[in-house]
Amino acid sequence: MKVLITGTAQGIGKAIAERFLAEGHQVTGIDRQPSGIAHPHYTHYQADVRDTDRLPVLEGVEILINCAGTQNEDDIDINLKAVIRLTERYGVQPHIHSILHIGSASGHTGSEFPEYCASKGGLLAYTKNVAMRVAAFDATCNSLDPGGVLTPLNDCVINDPELWAQIMDETPMRKWATPQEIADWAYFLTVVNTFCTGQSIVVDGGESINRKFVWKD
Repeated sequence: MKVLITGTAQGIGKAIAERFLAEGHQVTGIDRQPSGIAHPHYTHYQADVRDTDRLPVLEGVEILINCAGTQNEDDIDINLKAVIRLTERYGVQPHIHSILHIGSASGHTGSEFPEYCASKGGLLAYTKNVAMRVAAFDATCNSLDPGGVLTPLNDCVINDPELWAQIMDETPMRKWATPQEIADWAYFLTVVNTFCTGQSIVVDGGESINRKFVWKD
């Protein structure tokens, strides 16, 4: 299939692109950083997702995965407004098979930076809106909302023993996801899945459902 993925220079986006390439798909990536992927079926466009004038002209995209994102840096413009523009441009059209937004568990819990939570929370409603419209093309639209993931963006807490211990105390599975685990979910929701739509799937090791009950021994 013809796949467009944003945020492919590192982390989750790169892992998703590599997963699709391993399965034989034709992948186009957009990122403001240079590509770290060398593959004959991969095309990279170095552009900021906010810059509509520099986005490529692509026809017949079958799978769109909006993964480009940031934390505490123009979050609403990058994490929400750019996703809307790219989806309306590349995703809502007759050739589309599936659309996936990479959101965040914080969009459900509100437990991070204010604009970040607002941007990811906005994706929840937008996902449902798009799902209703692309159903006419027999296509799905969902969001995949990870908790902690072992990416370079999170190195500041991953490499701090005290903070990491606190985070693990709040995570029932006592671990974070690898980018490859999230890529497996992305592949399932966009290729294998043909019926689940308009949903926001939280993958966070149980952190968002953790409710510690304190009582006297």
